[in-house]
Amino acid sequence: MCLLALGFLLGILQPSSGQFPRACASSESLLRKECCPLWAGDGSPCGELSGRGSCQEILLSRAPLGPQFPFTGVDDREDWPAVFYNRTCQCSSNFMGFNCGGCRFGFSGPNCANRRMLMRRSIFQLSNREKNKFLAYLNLAKHTPSQDYVIASGTYAQMNNGSTPMFRNINVYDLFVWMHYYVSHDTLLGGSSIWRDIDFAHEAPGFLPWHRLFLLLWEHEIQKITGDENFTIPYWDWRDAEGCDVCTDELMGGRHPTNPQLLSPASFFSSWQVICSLSEEYNSRQALCNATNEGPILRNPGNHDKARTPRLPSSAEVEFCLTLTQYESGSMDKLANFSFRNTLEGFANPQTGIANMSQSSLHNALHIYMNGSMSQVQGSANDPIFILHHAFVDSIFEQWLRRHRPLREVYPAANAPIGHNREYYMVPFIPLYRNGEFFTPSRELGYDYEYLADPVDSFQDFLMPYLEQARQIWQWLVGAAVVGGIITALITGLIVLGCRKKRRGSTAETQPLLMESEDDHNVSYQSNL
Repeated sequence: MCLLALGFLLGILQPSSGQFPRACASSESLLRKECCPLWAGDGSPCGELSGRGSCQEILLSRAPLGPQFPFTGVDDREDWPAVFYNRTCQCSSNFMGFNCGGCRFGFSGPNCANRRMLMRRSIFQLSNREKNKFLAYLNLAKHTPSQDYVIASGTYAQMNNGSTPMFRNINVYDLFVWMHYYVSHDTLLGGSSIWRDIDFAHEAPGFLPWHRLFLLLWEHEIQKITGDENFTIPYWDWRDAEGCDVCTDELMGGRHPTNPQLLSPASFFSSWQVICSLSEEYNSRQALCNATNEGPILRNPGNHDKARTPRLPSSAEVEFCLTLTQYESGSMDKLANFSFRNTLEGFANPQTGIANMSQSSLHNALHIYMNGSMSQVQGSANDPIFILHHAFVDSIFEQWLRRHRPLREVYPAANAPIGHNREYYMVPFIPLYRNGEFFTPSRELGYDYEYLADPVDSFQDFLMPYLEQARQIWQWLVGAAVVGGIITALITGLIVLGCRKKRRGSTAETQPLLMESEDDHNVSYQSNL
């Protein structure tokens, strides 16, 4: 029975996240520039026969970009994903996925009609069983090949413009490590030339929406491979922490007894191999990371550059950051002043909001503090603490959204660094998602944080499935109410006529019994109503 249940859940949790869908990694797809795979449910591209979606031309944003990237046509990530594909599945209603086979965030069921709300909790609030399950899920993801996605091991030019595909298999965990590398790697200009001032997920407005989507997709992949559709990522609240509270063998791995750079052999994370951590080597070879193993996770918390990051962030610094009313400002990069995004990301002083490149605070402080794999942007997701850390950063973003209630138009539509305008498709995700779509409260995406949850909202979440079912059958409910009203009116009329006949035939001596009869009538009426 358990295997049957697991199979059923895996059938419901269809592909949704990703990089290059395996079904689109052929020379035929690349040369046609089309990624519209068949949906197994009806055998049509994008599930078109079932009304789930259709294969359409992508609509790229033509809004002007900032001056940070002075090139055109040199990077595969420009106008994503147009270098590889210009036709993809556009899903309708609540459907989602590279073939429209899954559900939008916050929806579930065979027809994606059921609303659902998941709760992310502090890792310290999990029971021992829940902690062990979380760690087991991480390890499973590290050792489970991705069934739906592959990674590019060469640029489009190195693939001879699509005629010689260069893709590799990868496990589920490393798929996300590779995506974080790919979105932030330097531009390869040919020869020995590179351009470093480019990042499609950091140092600009898209930092928070991009990582919000990244975590949602990661969460979804874990749900899919485990069959646990209620799984959520825990977070680590690092405010005012005196050290790495999660760096224990019971959680994310303690310190090695003889080599402080390594993890304790008592933690199974000590056997993990990292990928995509040698950025300078890739640059010198003008090559992409091909996800080969490069050694163990490195971590030496607290033995970092204390001149740059004196300590872990404080509650007061987070609170100051939340008071900043502007999401973005000025140049909309790491030099922006009084920008909530830039301050939370850690490029501005968390006590003044003024950009300060000599310091790393808030989000950046955690990466520097870990002093190892976490401290290099492109390979930082190799350390599983990355997930706990970014879940808490996302919760701070959520607090700001709830406190200031910005319209989507607050997110910059133009003149942001490349990849960060509101309508730009986020690199390197297929299916396609725009930055502005995730500049929205988490509850609209189907999740909340336990320490932010309102009890009233929790009660509404309890009622939500029933209200959703009522919405789907409202026509029948209205019809039943009308028919019930007609029947009630007829019965009431018959009772009233009967009472009048009795009243005509009654004597004065039996009048009190009529009152008794009226009381009985009232009880009967209420019951019928």
